[in-house]
Amino acid sequence: MNLSPYKRKFGMCMSVLLSSLFVHAQQTTPDPEIPITIKEVWQLTDSNSRKLQMKQLEVLAAEAGIQVARSERLPEIAANGVLAHIFQMPIYENGLFHTPSQYPVEPKYYKVSADAYLNIYNGGKTNREIAASKTENELAIAKKNLTKQEVHYIAAVYFYDVYRNRSYQTLLKQDIKDREKQLREINALYKNGTVLKSDVLRAELRLSKQRMLLTEIENSIHIASQKLNLLIGKKDEVLWMPVVSELEAEPVMLKGLGNYLSEAETHSFKVRISEKEQALGTLKLKQVKSNVLPSIGLFGEYMYAYPQIQFYPYALSLYSNGMAGLKLKVPISSFYTNKHKVKVAEIQLHRQEVEDEEVKENLRQEVQEYYIRYQESLKRIDVASENITQASESYRIVQNTYFNQLALLTDLLDAETQLLQSRFELTTAKVNARIQYYQLQKAVGTL
Repeated sequence: MNLSPYKRKFGMCMSVLLSSLFVHAQQTTPDPEIPITIKEVWQLTDSNSRKLQMKQLEVLAAEAGIQVARSERLPEIAANGVLAHIFQMPIYENGLFHTPSQYPVEPKYYKVSADAYLNIYNGGKTNREIAASKTENELAIAKKNLTKQEVHYIAAVYFYDVYRNRSYQTLLKQDIKDREKQLREINALYKNGTVLKSDVLRAELRLSKQRMLLTEIENSIHIASQKLNLLIGKKDEVLWMPVVSELEAEPVMLKGLGNYLSEAETHSFKVRISEKEQALGTLKLKQVKSNVLPSIGLFGEYMYAYPQIQFYPYALSLYSNGMAGLKLKVPISSFYTNKHKVKVAEIQLHRQEVEDEEVKENLRQEVQEYYIRYQESLKRIDVASENITQASESYRIVQNTYFNQLALLTDLLDAETQLLQSRFELTTAKVNARIQYYQLQKAVGTL
């Protein structure tokens, strides 16, 4: 019996199967994890954050507004042209209800003219518009810097969220290895008849829960990484390995509360924004008050027209005319209509002054709160470190007594859980301390 055709078919099937397995292995290969520091994250947010890009466009628009305000000092020049058909002129010599006589007129009419106006004085409105545009530009820059600090803080939260979960992942993987080793020891004791089957089942259940917890932590890493990627303008599937130096991991020693309050009054962009808005309100009030002031300017105009019907006697000829002089305008009606506008502007300015006081009060409260919370987070680090020492010693004692048949498995599992929880708490305390410190810097205006 010839088996060569079957061998060829079998060989082809094996090659297809191996190639598909190879392709599947390539597709399931996890993406490489890219190391990154918090400073690199901030650099990426400065370049790619949508919020910062929008604020930068507002700054550019405010800079263009300054040029628009300055252009008000230039003379106004206009050119005009008119081309018209003039109808005949009926004259009612015997009254409106009788047939009129038709007075012939030249049906064609055209006019080309140019005029110019140069403002000399308008109550200082142009200068105040320029000053207001500069203040709006400074306000836009302050808002951009405030947004930059807020984005830096959010980026730090996402960065340390990934870092914390990766630390959890490392601790839990080591714990799973220890529990697997322990399960083998418990199985050996069970085979020797030293412990009950329930101990084996409890150890397996504990190991199963740890593996499920590891899956949840890995999912949290992916979610936090995606949030970070959206903020810094990277693809969703990019995975990061946060790099935290020993210096960054160590708690920062605080200065006195008074130093932070003084820095906040100088560097806080919230205060700067409030002051610029108050300055704009002052300029607006002055601008409204100037509505009653006269305006003076130079004007000139020149025109060509056909026919000459502006002056008597009329003539069917092309003519030109021009004039130049000084124009004065006194807004008399503003003396009784402007007082309500002034009242509104005064109320708005007073509201901004009260708002400025509120902003400064809230800033002092925020700085003091974040200062106290950061001190509290430092104490949590010390407490968590002590808890690890105590939990490690407790676990060592219970482990020895259990394998010497002097303690229950539930006591051992509780000691293991307490030790792992203490390690988690220390990682959380260090991360929270760093986030609290960044929050304090954001409030002060130095992040």
